[in-house]
Amino acid sequence: MKKLFGTDGIRGEAGKFPLDAATIETIGASLATRLKEKLGRSPVIVIGRDTRESGDWIEQSLIAGAASAEAELRSAGVITTPGVAFLVRSLPADAGVVLSASHNAFQDNGIKVFAPSGRKLDEETERLIESDVFAIRSDDTAAKLPATARPGTESLSSASDVSKSVANAAKSEYLTSRYLDFLAKEIGQDLSLHGLRLVIDCANGAASNIAPQLFQRLGATVTSINNTPDGRNINLDCGSLHTESLQNTVQKQNAALGVALDGDADRSLFVDAKGGLVNGDATLWVLAKYLRTRGRLRQDTVVATVMSNLGLELALQSQEISLVRTDVGDKYVLEELLRIGASLGGEQSGHIIFPELSLAGDGLITTICLLRAMLDEGKPLHELTEGFQTFPQILLNVKVKVKRPFGEVASIQKAAQLIEGDLGSRGRLLLRYSGTEPLARVMIEGESQNEIEAQARELAGVIREALGT
Repeated sequence: MKKLFGTDGIRGEAGKFPLDAATIETIGASLATRLKEKLGRSPVIVIGRDTRESGDWIEQSLIAGAASAEAELRSAGVITTPGVAFLVRSLPADAGVVLSASHNAFQDNGIKVFAPSGRKLDEETERLIESDVFAIRSDDTAAKLPATARPGTESLSSASDVSKSVANAAKSEYLTSRYLDFLAKEIGQDLSLHGLRLVIDCANGAASNIAPQLFQRLGATVTSINNTPDGRNINLDCGSLHTESLQNTVQKQNAALGVALDGDADRSLFVDAKGGLVNGDATLWVLAKYLRTRGRLRQDTVVATVMSNLGLELALQSQEISLVRTDVGDKYVLEELLRIGASLGGEQSGHIIFPELSLAGDGLITTICLLRAMLDEGKPLHELTEGFQTFPQILLNVKVKVKRPFGEVASIQKAAQLIEGDLGSRGRLLLRYSGTEPLARVMIEGESQNEIEAQARELAGVIREALGT
């Protein structure tokens, strides 16, 4: 069956399938209908969005569809992705919907759905929603959806119907303030940032208002940059993908820490007082040491993905801390954290998860935890990151006709084994296929940039000859 949901929900260009108004209404109606079937009653759904110009009409379309299936809607307006994950758990609601494309440009948008636990929606329900969407697109009226969501009936997109549905959604600043209270009172409990200067790059995104409020409330002197969203400047030359201006501002202001959020604030990168960039791997290193010295690193284990640098694995080994790797995606990190009972995991990109605090990656929670480690240890961030050395890395993409298992292709297997032998314990080769494109990805880490580049080009050539277009 065709898929709409990836590891991070539905994502695409706003206005085009599957993020056109009619399909979004169908998704809203299907979500509400499927929840109603499970619950035996009308579901409560909370909705939040980031600052993209498409967010408002996408929200209206989703509300219209869900309202047609008798869902009770509550809109938090502009709020972070982890903010919605918190609200669906704490209200409680039966589902939380986030309208965001995270770090993508403003033209894109997306739909992520959270369950009452704060975890992302289960795959079974995702598949049911997908079947409803494609059934309607193929004029199959067998899908159990309200008649108004089916082809050939009156659309819910008329201005009057949408306005009525949106008006019925319980919009309230209370929802955002509830999340802010949670961060300040529960996560930031007993943490005083008085005398500390922070610079926060809000990426012109969902945290543009809440992030400055939070850290001022905790006592910090805050300089906010890229916190004036206009619908089109989200992630534009700013935030976690473009940290140059943040690095410069931190040094000019002699700040203790710079924080780079992405558009929906579910991840954060950091800049130390010297202007050095601290990515998710280095953040995991700092937090793992901090938690372990306090007996709070369960299983003496950190969970990360296959993309985390070998340097993190070796650094953790030096502290007798194990690194468990998963497929790429914070969804898989969370699954492994819960499976083995660990207390810290994340991605190189800055998604950090503390399952005891939240089941969603939250850039603001990560920042609070990192600041607590800095203050408790009495050390600046650049000192806390000592002992972690990033290994040189190269990533090459190769177009392929068919995604055959690499182990079934003798030439690829032989070339890979030779490289792994040369790398030994001081290097790493990762071969995988893209989940969305006809690409084979070759990633090599080692001690010499020149050597790994030559190895990667050689292996890419073998893959191209065996499987390429």
